[in-house]
Amino acid sequence: MNGSHTRLQLRRLGIAVVGALVVVGAAAGPAAAHAEVTASDPRALAENVTLSFTSEAESETAGISELRVVLPKGIAPDAVAVKDAPKEWKLTATPDGYTIGGPALATGTDAEYSITVRQLPDEKSLAFKTLETYSDGKISRWIEVPTNGEKVDNPAPVLELKAAAPGAKLIAPSPSPSPTTSSAAPSVQPSTEAPTAPVSSASAQATNDKDSGGSTGAVVGVIAAVLLLAAGGTFWWVRRNRSQA
Repeated sequence: MNGSHTRLQLRRLGIAVVGALVVVGAAAGPAAAHAEVTASDPRALAENVTLSFTSEAESETAGISELRVVLPKGIAPDAVAVKDAPKEWKLTATPDGYTIGGPALATGTDAEYSITVRQLPDEKSLAFKTLETYSDGKISRWIEVPTNGEKVDNPAPVLELKAAAPGAKLIAPSPSPSPTTSSAAPSVQPSTEAPTAPVSSASAQATNDKDSGGSTGAVVGVIAAVLLLAAGGTFWWVRRNRSQA
């Protein structure tokens, strides 16, 4: 009888320890990037470069209908043109970048498109802060730029650039400030967030989400510690009973 009781207590101890480790591992896991960018010629001052973007679908109930991108310093909105995009999607310039969207994609379908940039700036890296709008109004914000190798919860797509080619020079900006849009495409469905909303607001929201996530992680850590202490107490109690038997 005592042997069966001991085995039962040890089994409970093992379950508690495994559960605590799983909780801690889930809380400590790094966030994966959900928006990415690549370039046909990732060099500073490269001309007529194709940038390809991928935004992973996260919602299980709605499709992506619009992407709003804030261009990095050195790339003007009128220096960008759409090259390839989902059917009936249209690119429209905004004061600080552009929006691209149209009929919502099928649920679970990643948003993939490419644009042509007249010239990349003379920088080491470029961040393209992105807001993804879903057909149900949900907005995912990938706008945080990591510094000093730190990890962030909502990383913006970042393009690392190589040094400029020998003799490469900055070309004169286009004299026309008019937006570039694709032709014969329907108007973009309005999102729940105004296209001209300042990115600082989105950044603040992301910071709040990050802080909230940190608080949740702390609570989870406390719970895991309590579970481990309880498991240790159970193990001590079982050994004590066995020694007295």
